[in-house]
Amino acid sequence: CRLCQRSDSDTEVVGQMCHQDGLHIHENCLYHASRLSQRGADEEGFFGFLFPDIEEELKQVAQKRCCICRLRGASVTCCRRQCSRVFHFPCGSERGCISQFFGEFKSFCWKHRPVQRLRVVQEEGTLCLICQEAVSGRPCYDTLVCPACASAWFHRRCIQGQALRSALHHFRCPLCQDMGQFQTEMFRLGIKIPDRDAAWEEEGAFNDLYQRHSSCDAAVCLCPAGRQQAEENGPWRLLLCSSCGSSGTHQSCSALGEDAESWECSNCN
Repeated sequence: CRLCQRSDSDTEVVGQMCHQDGLHIHENCLYHASRLSQRGADEEGFFGFLFPDIEEELKQVAQKRCCICRLRGASVTCCRRQCSRVFHFPCGSERGCISQFFGEFKSFCWKHRPVQRLRVVQEEGTLCLICQEAVSGRPCYDTLVCPACASAWFHRRCIQGQALRSALHHFRCPLCQDMGQFQTEMFRLGIKIPDRDAAWEEEGAFNDLYQRHSSCDAAVCLCPAGRQQAEENGPWRLLLCSSCGSSGTHQSCSALGEDAESWECSNCN
């Protein structure tokens, strides 16, 4: 990436890599470059960031050193007044900085980042609701708590992964199912919640789950037209297992009567 000087492939941290004509930029590095604005339509440049503007930003930050890794090219600035810290986006994520993915897309260094000030009592041995591994003893950068129920604890990385998969219309507290208060708090704490359908709703993602079984699975299929033949009536009427629906048989192949309305495969019977 021309902005952060990294080739990280962890898209949950840096977003997708945008590339064209030798220009390679991480999505999240673009959104949080403090002096870079989206002046184009969504389909122009990278997400509306125009190529001339990106090149100008690269020139502007070429000599700015990251306060974390000390290398040049730092483009993310803490938005707290009188704070002079600048850093690369992935460096900030590793150091505990927070970049918000809503409104003005503000970024904060580790000293000025938003924090949770909930009055919660953690039970002994509390685990992350998602990965079932231990969490910190109190809310902090790596451990977040649902503000609605105050009972759901999770690692930042775990809830970020869930937010990317669930997206805006399905992302909610895994425990109490609150959406409004939960999303507002997660946005404030730097969780990226994309405005799109959930991963499981995307076109074609689970088409195979909706395909009806359509063949005869009898040990010996007697149908002259083959196992795929399925008629509405008669000896080659295809019945699916009434329990699992993943096996089928022709009426004649399992010696079923003409009035048979249901059938169970050997595994379910």
